[in-house]
Amino acid sequence: MKTSFYDLPLLTAPGEVFTPRPATERLVDEALQRIDGVPIRIADVGTGSGAVAIALAVNRPNVEVWATDTSAAAVELARENAKLHGVEDRVRVLEGDLLEPLAEPVDLVVANLPYLSEQARDPRYENEPPEAVYAPGDGLDPYRRLLNACRDGKLETGGTLLIQFHRNPLAANCWELEDLREQLEASA
Repeated sequence: MKTSFYDLPLLTAPGEVFTPRPATERLVDEALQRIDGVPIRIADVGTGSGAVAIALAVNRPNVEVWATDTSAAAVELARENAKLHGVEDRVRVLEGDLLEPLAEPVDLVVANLPYLSEQARDPRYENEPPEAVYAPGDGLDPYRRLLNACRDGKLETGGTLLIQFHRNPLAANCWELEDLREQLEASA
C-alpha cells in the first residue's frame, strides 16, 4: 500500500508499521525551519516508515539523517522508502532503541514516539501496531528516556530536540531539556 506524506509517495505496511499522519508534517515544517543551508546531522528517532527522515533529506540536500527504530519491519520499510526517493546515501536507517545506535552526537533530534498510555486506547489507531502508539504507565517513558539520552551526550552542545506531542511540535535546545521534561510531566 501507499500513502502521501509531505507531498511524497511512501510505501506503507498497515498493521506492522505506523502509517504517517498529516499532523506529523508540522514536525517536518518545524525541523526545516531550523536547517538554514548549513550541513547538519539529524536523528529521526522512532522513524517508522521513514517519512520524517526522507522529507527532511529530500527538502534539505545538505543534511545527513540517522533514522532509528526498534521494529525490524519499520527499518526495512524505511530503507525501501529512502531508496524510492534516492536518499538512501543520506538517510541511514538503523535498528535500535532511541539514540543508542548512533556513534556520534547529532545537531537535531526529531521524534514522534508513542506517548499515549496503554489505558487510553483510541479507535483511530486500531489498525496500527500498538507498540507504535501506546507506552506503559502514563505513556511518557519513551520521551523521558529520549530526554536523558540527549542530555547524556547524544545531542551536540547547541543542538535541538524537536518532538511531536498530541499533534503539536515541541522544541528544546540542549539547555532547555529539563523545561521540556517539566512540560511533558505537567500534561501526564
